[in-house]
Amino acid sequence: MMEIPIGFGAKLWSFISFLPFFFLLLILGVIKAAIIGPVAVAIIVIGNSAVILGLWPAHFTWTYYCVAKTKKLGPVLKTLVLLFLPVPLILWPILGIVGSILLAIGYGFFAPLIATFEAVGEQVVDKLFHCFIDGCWSTLEGSCTIVRDVTDFCFHSYFSYMDELCEKVAEDEKPADIKIKMLPSCLLASLLAVPIDVLIITILALWKSPYMLFKGWQRLFEDLIGREGPFLETVCVPFAGLAIILWPIAVVGAVVAAFICSFFLGLYAGVIVHQENSLQMGFAYIISIISMFDEYTNDLLYLREGSCLPRPKYHKKGSPPGLLERKQSINNSKYEQKNGKGGPYGTKLVTERSKTLKKAIQQLKPIQIWDWLFQSCELHGRILFRDGLISVADIGECILKGRCKKLSIKLPAYCILQCLLRSARSNSPGLLITEEIELTMFNWPNDKVLEWFLGPLLIMKEQIRGLQLDENEEACVSKLIMGYNNENPEDWNDSGFPADDNVRRAQLQAIFRRLQGIVTSMSLIPTFRRRFRNLVKVLYVEAIATGALSSDQESNKSKGDTSRSNNHGDKQDEEVAENKVGTRPFDNGDIDIV
Repeated sequence: MMEIPIGFGAKLWSFISFLPFFFLLLILGVIKAAIIGPVAVAIIVIGNSAVILGLWPAHFTWTYYCVAKTKKLGPVLKTLVLLFLPVPLILWPILGIVGSILLAIGYGFFAPLIATFEAVGEQVVDKLFHCFIDGCWSTLEGSCTIVRDVTDFCFHSYFSYMDELCEKVAEDEKPADIKIKMLPSCLLASLLAVPIDVLIITILALWKSPYMLFKGWQRLFEDLIGREGPFLETVCVPFAGLAIILWPIAVVGAVVAAFICSFFLGLYAGVIVHQENSLQMGFAYIISIISMFDEYTNDLLYLREGSCLPRPKYHKKGSPPGLLERKQSINNSKYEQKNGKGGPYGTKLVTERSKTLKKAIQQLKPIQIWDWLFQSCELHGRILFRDGLISVADIGECILKGRCKKLSIKLPAYCILQCLLRSARSNSPGLLITEEIELTMFNWPNDKVLEWFLGPLLIMKEQIRGLQLDENEEACVSKLIMGYNNENPEDWNDSGFPADDNVRRAQLQAIFRRLQGIVTSMSLIPTFRRRFRNLVKVLYVEAIATGALSSDQESNKSKGDTSRSNNHGDKQDEEVAENKVGTRPFDNGDIDIV
């Protein structure tokens, strides 16, 4: 970070003196990108293309098999899916390879360039050395990581999704299907919505584009002269300067994006008609989505609050608040703060311009949530291992056989449960992920995937708060979630759980099952799999350090000798192979322990 100059003369001198320094770093970054970029592009494109094309026959066959076998789809919907399924399956390798090329070019060029500017930060000791070195080897490592994540998705996550599709459905669960009698009404609503919504949304986007152009230029130039906002960080200077030049293209791209999205927004009217079983609700959606788009753009451009256009309800029953409603709640809070009223934390916005430089409520980044989760898993994993709730056999099965279901589901679920208990105990409005950081709806990451997970966690926190668990019950949850089934209240009979109330047990078990379901969905993300395997290696090192691994092997060896004396050679060989954790190197040479 750099100090903000005060006064016109100081600002002008800061701007002039920084130009030569900036251009030297820019030239050096471009040279490094020209050298490292082609190698990174080759790694990503060749690796991803090989994975996508190599697994495409298996993806094609297995997808058709799972869709044909599933009972979660009704006969009409299943027939339509099977008829149109070849289209996405054929487009997948094309789009995957084209996307890999674009990703490789962007990453191979910008990663070395960003690292060059980051090397002159205040915390860097030898700046000159790091200007030449940073961004070279790390870019190549990052390219390999991208290929590994794509491999994990294609080889593990995809087949896990398909397996879930083939799971048995509950007796009271109805398969998703299309009502044939509603198809004419759905088609009519979509045909009416597309021309209306496309026309009006495009007009609104064009109407607000000049304001977006000049307002954006105004703020970018103000930040450039004053060395504030994106120009305060040295690493952001080249991209902020490039944003000034390319801002008209960004405005045109926003208008084009609004035009393209308006088609899908219009077509969704048919879905509303099918969901609500009412053509009138579809007509209401056609008008309402225009008002929602107007309000959304007003929020982005800091124009008037809300929209002057009508917004009729297009749901017969109240639906749970989605992202738009939560954003509206946050915007209302900001509006109260702007007018001098205290917000939830007693903060106030200073000026309208301060919104572009520093938000009154700092949003967390998705990487911060992931870092907390795996750091918590590492900390609690060591404790649970020493307490015997995680065994050497669990670690061995995960490293050697890839059977990580217990560790990858129950360990993160236990860590999140501890966070929920801590948050409920302190009456927090959000989630206390650390002593210093509280995650609420006001500062959670603007990430759709994390939103799917964080919303239910807030509900479970309130459910735990309503149960009012005592200290003995909280102390028992680690043993319950790690070592016991959570299907029936009777599963906890020998667990030592203090409460005998079956209703209370069933409520806790329902929370545990839902929590494990959330973690199961998280585990399908490729980043989760990669980082969790590194975590398991940390636990493996912990087993070596505590001597548990050697003692376990000696115990297995003595069992093997007894087994051979009893003429049970086959069984002994199976036990030794299953528990022989320390005699085989890590898979594919991956020994990066974090």
